[in-house]
Amino acid sequence: MEIAGFALWQVGIALVATFASAYVRGLAGFGLAILLVPVLALALKPVEAVLIANVLGLTIGLTEIRHLIRTAEKSAFHIAGIVILTTAPGMAVLSITPAPVARFLIALVALSAFIAVLLPPRAPEMPGRVNTLLTGVASGLLTGFAGMPGPPVVPYYVGRAIPREVAKASMVLVFTAASSAGIASGVALGTMHWRLLLLALALFPVVLVGNALGRRALGKISDRAWRIFAAVVLGAASFAALLKLI
Repeated sequence: MEIAGFALWQVGIALVATFASAYVRGLAGFGLAILLVPVLALALKPVEAVLIANVLGLTIGLTEIRHLIRTAEKSAFHIAGIVILTTAPGMAVLSITPAPVARFLIALVALSAFIAVLLPPRAPEMPGRVNTLLTGVASGLLTGFAGMPGPPVVPYYVGRAIPREVAKASMVLVFTAASSAGIASGVALGTMHWRLLLLALALFPVVLVGNALGRRALGKISDRAWRIFAAVVLGAASFAALLKLI
């Protein structure tokens, strides 16, 4: 039996991975793509995993867009614009990369995010223009290649001593823009198919539930516990993806 052209075991993996990653997103403000893509890429083609994560990232981001625009730091709008311009080249590279190589590189991207979260917090002042530009370019390329704008963006915000809500809103705003750019690039390159959209829409209620539960848990933990939780989950996901490939 199949659903939208996917085997039941593939759908089952997608459901579990989606709920877990959505819960982390609600709690940490990031993690949907970083957690979902490496696991989903073990059951689907890497480009399919990336595009499904993009659809889910866009849909959940749009449900929060008013809050994001009000709360996000000004730099998030700059980074989002750069991401939109640099996503297509990353996806073009993914479309011609052999699947085993792509899976390995995607797992390494997830591992880099785990390491970035462990770095000591920096001063709250907004980084300079060059830092912001490089963050946007790297995030855009990784959005296209791995569906993960997070590794450059997470340390840019989480690594600074700014209010947690500002950091979360800024990251999610960038991720929402990145998801829209990823979908547009997939359509332009001919890799976005209806069955991927159907599976993503079927998974969307799971994202809503997981994200809501994560947001509810956020108000009950300290900033330090928040950082530790994010690091543990990211580390577990990245190491699991790497071990699966060895």
